[in-house]
Amino acid sequence: MQSLSWQEQLAQAIRKPTDLLEFAGLEADSIGYSQQAIMQFPVRVPYAFANRIKKNDPNDPILRQVFPYKAEEDEATGFINDPLAELNVQPVHGLLQKYNSRVLSITTGACAVHCRYCFRRHYPYQESSSSSKHWQASLDHIRDDSSIEEVILSGGDPLTLSDRRLQDICSSLANIKHIKRIRFHTRLPIVLPARITTTLLKQITDNDKSIIFVIHSNHANEFDHSVSNAIKRLQEFSVLVLNQSVLLKGINDSVSALIKLSEQLVENNVMPYYLHLLDPVAGAAHYDVPIEQAQQLIQEMQASVSGYLVPKLVKEEIGTASKTLIGK
Repeated sequence: MQSLSWQEQLAQAIRKPTDLLEFAGLEADSIGYSQQAIMQFPVRVPYAFANRIKKNDPNDPILRQVFPYKAEEDEATGFINDPLAELNVQPVHGLLQKYNSRVLSITTGACAVHCRYCFRRHYPYQESSSSSKHWQASLDHIRDDSSIEEVILSGGDPLTLSDRRLQDICSSLANIKHIKRIRFHTRLPIVLPARITTTLLKQITDNDKSIIFVIHSNHANEFDHSVSNAIKRLQEFSVLVLNQSVLLKGINDSVSALIKLSEQLVENNVMPYYLHLLDPVAGAAHYDVPIEQAQQLIQEMQASVSGYLVPKLVKEEIGTASKTLIGK
């Protein structure tokens, strides 16, 4: 698999729940899956990520993030298609402006992996993404608003775009004087580390802006040598690397799991930045962890490890000026 390009690895990703179970060494008829859910949000798992699933373990924390359980069909009060009302904060197609001084560009609807808790699993990417046909309008808006200092490239996952497209995006933003930082929100250094090539890094860092990667890892088991090497390559190009996680029932909702993740991150010189409460997106209620439990977990972490190993516990709230920090 390592000899394949990242594009080939992405093309060969697992796309059927039965294939995913077989790869994990589990009987297909022992774990029910939601046909309805995969019609709305298909399965997609690169083998580079699937290889880290522990065989014959139905409770494996990686498997549980990507398998379409029947529970996705359960309706839950408050769990809706657009939990953050993102469609209401678009000054132009595919550009979200929720907070002061920064904007978020929905660069693509494509991801390397389909995490079942994704808060944009129902997002209308075809109508509302900053694709090439909408990019100029986004760029004009950014250029005309001198209060914008940071542009966040999100999706989907921006690293599913080609090197050339990413170079064009970064070059265009670098030509805007008031932009200080370009931030990538991406899962690919974790799930498809082959994407982090020298060519890519040369192209996106060939400017005078600060480049930040906010990667997304939820569990220490997601790390292997290929992930560590990808992160090291980012840092060799002076990219600041932070991590954000989602608190997920049955995956990382224990003090030991959260501490092991933070220790793994810090060993790779990555700051444990945010631990998000689950966004209430339809189909993901079975991952929800109550806020009181989340607070208790953070308190126990604070009592057990150094402060830099404890991420900020936050949640997104519609209409607020920033993420909401959850205190004691």
